[in-house]
Amino acid sequence: MTNKLTAALAGGALLASTIFAIAGEGQGVIASIDPETRMIVLEDGSSWLAADEVDLAGLAPGDTISVVYTDGTTTLTEVTKVE
Repeated sequence: MTNKLTAALAGGALLASTIFAIAGEGQGVIASIDPETRMIVLEDGSSWLAADEVDLAGLAPGDTISVVYTDGTTTLTEVTKVE
């Protein structure tokens, strides 16, 4: 699962370097989440900051999430729990 997120992030970086892109997508498993700082750490070790408008309620370590992030940053603009 973490290999898919890494591949998606690498693919997003490659795409951004060849054409203009405004967002990337990925998926991973939450290792830790801090609602106060809005920081999400995935099991692959990557850290992401959830934008203020992203609802973190109901997310917990062990949950698989699908994310949309601002290209070239670690800011998540959408987080969806994968059932």
